[in-house]
Amino acid sequence: MTSMLKNPLAFLILFLLALPLLIACQKSATPKQEIRFGIAQAPLNLDPRYATDAASERVNRLIYQPLVDFDTASKPAWVLASRDISSSDAINALDYKFTLQKQVNFHNGDALTAHDVKATYDSLLRLKDSPHAAEFVNIDSIEVINDKTLIFKLKQADTHFISKLIIGILPKSLIEKPHDFSHSPVGSGPLKFESWQHDLKLIRTSDNQLITLQEVKDPTVRVLKLKKGEIDLIQGDLPPELVKHLQSMPSILVNTGLGANYSYLGLNMQDNLLKNLKVRQAITHAIDRQAIIDKVMVSNSRIASAILPPEHYTNVNKDGTNNQLAPYDYNPVLAKKLLIEAGVKLPLKLEYKTSTDAFRVRLAAIMQAQMAQAGIALEIKSLDWGTFFADVKAGNFQLYGLTWVGIKTPEIYAKAFGSKYFPPNGFNRGRYLDAELDKLLAAENWTAATQHIQAQLPYIPLWYEGQFTAVQKNIKNYVPKPDGNWDDLAIINK
Repeated sequence: MTSMLKNPLAFLILFLLALPLLIACQKSATPKQEIRFGIAQAPLNLDPRYATDAASERVNRLIYQPLVDFDTASKPAWVLASRDISSSDAINALDYKFTLQKQVNFHNGDALTAHDVKATYDSLLRLKDSPHAAEFVNIDSIEVINDKTLIFKLKQADTHFISKLIIGILPKSLIEKPHDFSHSPVGSGPLKFESWQHDLKLIRTSDNQLITLQEVKDPTVRVLKLKKGEIDLIQGDLPPELVKHLQSMPSILVNTGLGANYSYLGLNMQDNLLKNLKVRQAITHAIDRQAIIDKVMVSNSRIASAILPPEHYTNVNKDGTNNQLAPYDYNPVLAKKLLIEAGVKLPLKLEYKTSTDAFRVRLAAIMQAQMAQAGIALEIKSLDWGTFFADVKAGNFQLYGLTWVGIKTPEIYAKAFGSKYFPPNGFNRGRYLDAELDKLLAAENWTAATQHIQAQLPYIPLWYEGQFTAVQKNIKNYVPKPDGNWDDLAIINK
C-alpha cells in the first residue's frame, strides 16, 4: 500500500479498474422502490376458502394459483393444470383427470403437487362455514395418481365442473397443522405475503419488488395522498369530480374503461313488505339510474339489468346479436301507484344498509331523495365494512347495496337466487325461494332464468360501474380491467 501511495498513477489505474465493480455492488445493494397502492377497503380474509369480499378476492388472485382461471371471453383457461386429454377415452362424465403442467413451488419453498390440490379441495368438503363449500358437494372423492396427476370423481355429471376449480391451492402440510391462512397466507402466486400490521405488504417473487396496500377509506384523502406522492396508485371508488380533478393534473395519469362489475340493491325476501312484488317494482321504478350515472358516476358506467354484462357469452346469441334485457324505467308516479295497489301506507318506511365509504353513502343519499318522490322514506344506516358485511351475510337487513365483482360464470344465478344456497352454503343472502326459478337454473336455461329474475326482482339492478386507475407518471404497466382486478401488480414497475 505504501508503494501505491508513492506511485499515484498506479493507484489511479487500480482505482479505475475497480470502479465498475464498486458501482455494480452499489446498484445490486439498492432495493427497489416500494410501490404503494391506496385502496378504499382492506381485505378481510386471505384464505381463499373463506374470502368473499372484493378486496380479498383481488389479493388472493395474486397470492395463490388455482387449477383454472378465465380468459377474456369468460371461458375456463388452464393455470396450474390441464385435463389429461391423452387419457380421455378412459374418463367418463363423472371422472375428471388433471395433470399439473409445470413445476411450481409454494412461497415457503415446498413443491406444489397433486397432494396439495387434493388437500385443498378435501378441506373445502369438510368445512361447514365456507361460503364456497356448496360448490363442491358434488365431489365424491379425489384420487392422487402421482405427484402430478389426480382424478376428481363426481357424484353426478356436471358440464361446468372445470369452471369451478378456481380456488387457490394451499400447501397440504399447512392445512394439516392447521395454519391461519386468513392472516398469514402461503400460496404460489406472483406475490407472496410479507407482513400485515396496519398496511398489507407483499413481495413480488420475480424481482423482490415490495408492494404495499394501504387502506385509505376517505376518497378525498386518497386523492391528496396521490397528489403528494405518498401513494403511487389508486383504482376505483372515487366520485367523478375527483377523477376529473386528477385528469387535470400533469403529474398523474388517469386511465378509464368499461366495467363488468354488477351493482345492485339486495332485498330481504323474508320481509313482509318486500315479499310483495308490487313493492319491489315500486322501489325499482323509484330510482333514476341514468341520472345517477350521468351526475355522479365515472365515465363508461352503464345501466345494468342482469348480473352478467351484455358482452358475456350467455347474453350473445349464435348470430352475434345481443339479448340484453330492457331495464326498468324511472317512473315515480307509477311507483307510488304500485305502492297504493299493494295496500302500503305512505310513506313506505324502509331501512337501507351500506358501508361508511363516502361515495357509497352519497349514492344512498341520492336514491333516498329520488325515492321520496315515489312515497318511499328511505332510512340510511352506514356501518363499518366488517359489521355491514356480517349483517348482509346474516340476513340482518331490509335493503343493502353491494357489487358483484369478478363474476365469470352463469352459475352465479343459482348461487345468488337458488333455494339451496342460503348462507353459509351460498350467496342467497336475501333468502329468496322460487321453485320455478330453481327449475330454470337446474335446466341451465340462462335466458329464461334471467328474464324470470328480472320480472320477480329478488335484486334491484343498478349499473356496471366504469373502471379507472390513477397513477404517478413514473408508474408503468398498470391499466384498469373490466372486473377491477389488481392483476397488473404482478407486472407493475416504478
